[in-house]
Amino acid sequence: MTDHRELSAGLRAAVRGEVDFTATARALTTMDASNYRRVPLGVIAPRDADDVAAALSVCRTYGVPVVPRGGGTSIAGQATGTGVVLDFTRHMNRLLSLDPEARTAVVQPGLVLDRLQEAAAPHGLRFGPDPATHSRCTLGGMIGNNSCGSHSVAWGTTADSVRELSVVTPRGERLRPGRAWAGAPAGLRELVDGELARLRTGFPDLPRRISGYAVDALLPERGADVARSFCGSEGTLGVLTEAVVDLVRAPRARALAVLAYVDESGAAEAAAGLLEHGPLTVEGMAADLVPPGADLPRGGAWLFVETGGDTEAEARARAETIARAADVLDTLVVTDPARQRALWRIREDASGTATRMPDGREAWPGWEDCAVPPARLGAYLRDFRALMVDHGLRGTPYGHFGDGCIHVRIDFDLLTAPGIARFRRFSEELAGLVVAHGGSLSGEHGDGQARAELLPRMYGAETVALFERVKAVWDPDDLLNPGMLVRPAPLDANLRFSVLPREPVDVAFGYPADGGDFSAAVRRCVGVAKCRTTTVSGPAVMCPSFRATGEEQHSTRGRARLLHEMLAGELVTDGWRSTEVRDALDLCLSCKGCRSDCPVEVDMATYKAEFLHHHYEGRRRPAAHYAMGWLPVWLGWVGRTRSAGVVNALASVGPFARAAKRLGGIAGEREIPRVAGETFTRWWRGRRAPSGGGKLVVLWPDTFTEHLSPSVGRAAVRVLEAAGLRVALPPTLRTTGRVGDARTRSALSLLTARRGRVCCGLTYISTGQLDRARAVLRHTLDLLEPVLDTDAPLVVLEPSCAAALRTDAPELLHDDPRAALLAARVLTFAEVLEQHAPDWTPPSLDRPVTGQTHCHQHAVLGEAPDRRLRAAAGLTGELAGGCCGLAGNFGFEEGHYEVSRACAEDQLLPSVREAPEEAVVLADGFSCRTQLEQLAGVRGRHLAEVLATALENT
Repeated sequence: MTDHRELSAGLRAAVRGEVDFTATARALTTMDASNYRRVPLGVIAPRDADDVAAALSVCRTYGVPVVPRGGGTSIAGQATGTGVVLDFTRHMNRLLSLDPEARTAVVQPGLVLDRLQEAAAPHGLRFGPDPATHSRCTLGGMIGNNSCGSHSVAWGTTADSVRELSVVTPRGERLRPGRAWAGAPAGLRELVDGELARLRTGFPDLPRRISGYAVDALLPERGADVARSFCGSEGTLGVLTEAVVDLVRAPRARALAVLAYVDESGAAEAAAGLLEHGPLTVEGMAADLVPPGADLPRGGAWLFVETGGDTEAEARARAETIARAADVLDTLVVTDPARQRALWRIREDASGTATRMPDGREAWPGWEDCAVPPARLGAYLRDFRALMVDHGLRGTPYGHFGDGCIHVRIDFDLLTAPGIARFRRFSEELAGLVVAHGGSLSGEHGDGQARAELLPRMYGAETVALFERVKAVWDPDDLLNPGMLVRPAPLDANLRFSVLPREPVDVAFGYPADGGDFSAAVRRCVGVAKCRTTTVSGPAVMCPSFRATGEEQHSTRGRARLLHEMLAGELVTDGWRSTEVRDALDLCLSCKGCRSDCPVEVDMATYKAEFLHHHYEGRRRPAAHYAMGWLPVWLGWVGRTRSAGVVNALASVGPFARAAKRLGGIAGEREIPRVAGETFTRWWRGRRAPSGGGKLVVLWPDTFTEHLSPSVGRAAVRVLEAAGLRVALPPTLRTTGRVGDARTRSALSLLTARRGRVCCGLTYISTGQLDRARAVLRHTLDLLEPVLDTDAPLVVLEPSCAAALRTDAPELLHDDPRAALLAARVLTFAEVLEQHAPDWTPPSLDRPVTGQTHCHQHAVLGEAPDRRLRAAAGLTGELAGGCCGLAGNFGFEEGHYEVSRACAEDQLLPSVREAPEEAVVLADGFSCRTQLEQLAGVRGRHLAEVLATALENT
């Protein structure tokens, strides 16, 4: 039995890169994007090929298997293992050179595909294959799986783009596989020479044959290409350390024809006939995977057919030719690049969207990417659907119709013994169906554990025995990724769900989309790792902490993995008291970006609040939880005692400020925000109420507007009244009477009513003080009962507070129907103007804007009404995405300053620096405005303030 401490010490002595045998590192790599889970002994991040060779030597000495891993997005289980995992994403992730003349690039295995594309683009070049995970998958992983992507009808698979490899064999030999037997290990040529007849007749001829080893690439008539035969070997033959890859000339212009059909069978029947027109893509998907309101032509299924040309007109002409030639319900031809990207995002997100059926039931991979000859795709799909019906299963096919490759997630029951037995029976029958249609069990993602057991059905026992002999030539000790491709583990073993608790865990939130089951909520993360994207475009937010640190544990996926292992209890053994989970969640900004940007809507902000609630139950909390979690209480006390001047004066004195920050767990680099001398409510009570009618709207005096930015509230009142609306505030007494004038008093009410202020509970929720949050929200609902008896909307100016009321409140108070009623009444500033003052015309500013859409606005509330309001006011340009990095209490907490600043530097600060001098800096959130002021010396303004100033000027 291996001594783990001795193994770890041996590796640390031999390897210059990081060697990590902690529970956290192991938990982060137990799974990829498949149904499988295997617990490794440790993780190594090698610095170079010498480190790889050293690690292999030590592991061979101890008889410990080694698993090479890229982005961890494999769908068949091949990126999991029980030995040592090699993580190439940390150090061996560079583009070593790019030769535009030769159209080649030299890459390391951990290089993310998008980084190569960005480097090649200025030369008019690109790497041909482009999986939907292009923003986080690595070149090493693509070579290991022989990945394809949507453009394979034009540029083939990864193997078609590989020229030469650098490989370290399990016994430490350095090889350079290439063409004409270059870099072949001893014995491989002799093995092939003895099997020429089998190699010429035993391999299906189709564009997406990924299953098994590509031994037929070693035939003399195919150039005896050792590099090509290595592609798709799933880390079982040697460890890739470098690759020379071919680049292709990218079209200068592109057009996208979206062709609509009645159903996916009709689209599948048509796909092969479009290939003669030379498209770049022929992708298909059905309506079940399309979000509501998507900009697609009418139909039940669509083909996404991309064309290229030297000019936009040429590309459009080719797309229109295809559209005319196709027998379709409707068509849409798009040449605008931004609109094309938006349409492609619909297709790319299908890999995550497909994990949930329309009724919310979970769906899983396993038969994710079978491929058949394109001309047989329609017939295969009909038989495939019939087979699902026979087994009582559901799934929505989509994928690379032009290559005959179908992706589908199926609602297997992988939690019970009968469900797992049905999974096996279906898998065996589907393998037979694929083979009957002349297809390949894998058309893109590899065999891994999911399909390797069934390879004899496709190739026969003799060819599979040949695969075993090939493996023995490269890896005689069976060191690399054992259990994959040859001598595979059973397809129904090592299922990742088997370790999770069978009964729902006692939790505070309701998790309505997951049937109240926290385990089901955590299972949402399937590992496609969109959260590991290092750059975001447009309004996207997820995942700012990963972009700041580059560490897996600070990605949404990494945190979900740790929560999974916490529930499993094998690696992370302390349950809710786990320090591993606590430390990973510590840098979660609770931005809620994952709630919208993750294809399966993982809501890590809610999971974090849930965890903190249990983790600190009955224990002392960090000082920041008391200082900032109870901010409404402290500021309310300052407001009642009218001591803002004293507080501000003390905060401006160095020794007092330093002491206060130390006591409050606040970062020393931060300035304490100034408290307003006059609260918003006090200003409201002292103003002269306007006469007249108009639609009643209730303006929510959130803590930040009330005590820190009352100018936002005053501006909102000015604009709302100018739009013809009658503004009121929520009651401060639980009593019957007029709604929300904040003045109503009576002798009886003063004696019997409960006094208080409405509060969304945000600061308590974000710090996991959920019992306190519930109490605050119930008191708020008591106060609001007179409002909820009317049809008056609640206008909330602070986006984070609006998001808390709209989503957190009903999920936390899932037993109180008033919470859902309140959530339905919440409107943003822009929404109330659009819905209740549709005829009002805002003043015209005719100025550009800069700044950032609030992350909660993007994730929960939606941006469309704000965009329309800005456009109506003549405010031009787009706001940046991402998160400001302050994120409520996060950026103020001790130890978070550097990450907070890095998040701001991701998008917000560069967008403000690069904006024209006359640009209006918009920042609707108090945190965003504070971050701008403290890090850039720039004053951001709420949209209400901008419009109010314009009204005063006109």
